[in-house]
Amino acid sequence: MTVLVTGGAGFIGANFIYYLLKNRPADRVICLDKLTYAGNLETLAAAEPLPNFKFVRADISNREEVYKIFEEYRPAVVVNFAAESHVDRSIEEPELFLKTNIIGTGILMDAARKFGAERYHQVSTDEVYGDLPLDRPDLFFTEETPIHTSSPYSASKASADLLVSAYIRTYQFPATISRCSNNYGPYHFPEKLIPLMIINALNDKKLPVYGAGANVRDWLYVEDHCAAIDLILRKGKVGEIYNIGGHNERTNLEVVKTILKILGKSEDLIEFVTDRKGHDLRYAIDPTKIKNELGWTPKTKFDDGIKKTVAWYLDNKSWWEKIISGEYKDYYAKMYGNR
Repeated sequence: MTVLVTGGAGFIGANFIYYLLKNRPADRVICLDKLTYAGNLETLAAAEPLPNFKFVRADISNREEVYKIFEEYRPAVVVNFAAESHVDRSIEEPELFLKTNIIGTGILMDAARKFGAERYHQVSTDEVYGDLPLDRPDLFFTEETPIHTSSPYSASKASADLLVSAYIRTYQFPATISRCSNNYGPYHFPEKLIPLMIINALNDKKLPVYGAGANVRDWLYVEDHCAAIDLILRKGKVGEIYNIGGHNERTNLEVVKTILKILGKSEDLIEFVTDRKGHDLRYAIDPTKIKNELGWTPKTKFDDGIKKTVAWYLDNKSWWEKIISGEYKDYYAKMYGNR
């Protein structure tokens, strides 16, 4: 079948494309991506030569562009990773997040309905639940936890989830939603916590940590996330929401210290900086539903996954060095400028 992956030149989307190409070789994979600052076509360089892969540059909030792609490729399945996702950027420029994350989602679903897609999956985030107190380690997010957003980013994702749910009820739209904890792994954009700390440490630069570094996140290795989404597409029940978590809770400071230890760097590189506005205290997902209904459990423990992630950044310096220098933006022009 034909699978349309939006936001496929970004971190999780690209990993999902590689997961499909490896595990579902009979599928045709169409990648739609606007190639904003976090979309890097060079990430998909290994996929480009494959006959069952196609890249299309487009904006999900542009109805004409989206309809044209659906009309040409007629995807049976749509997986929407396309989103503005950086909390700090949402605080500075919230309107951009509303346009992409809400309007774009609505346009994608309209196209899926119009051109007969059999399944639509919305990739969401645990941030729609808000946060949990640091002194209650017994509390976890379940699918029944009320939405309680903290940032323009999480509010835009929650709005998109509500829109998907409305389409499911109003139009009997064949959709599912997943809400994941923090992902990490290969191709993670360098402004995010783990790759930023790895790269700064490698360059002996200061590692900026918000506040006291006490905020807790549940870390999910990206390949485990991809496996969960694939399982939801194949066996998940239409209309359902599934939480995907790694059971790997760490404070931000613990994560940073682990990276420094792996790299053999001094903790003197840590620099505490002014905390983020409205910084969520703790995220923790209860993935019991997806385990009981679909049989999914995360395979990668954080201590193993972080070592693999650090090794990937050591082995792929040219990828992130081009991003830091801005050269990655030239890749699209080089590959597609004369086509």
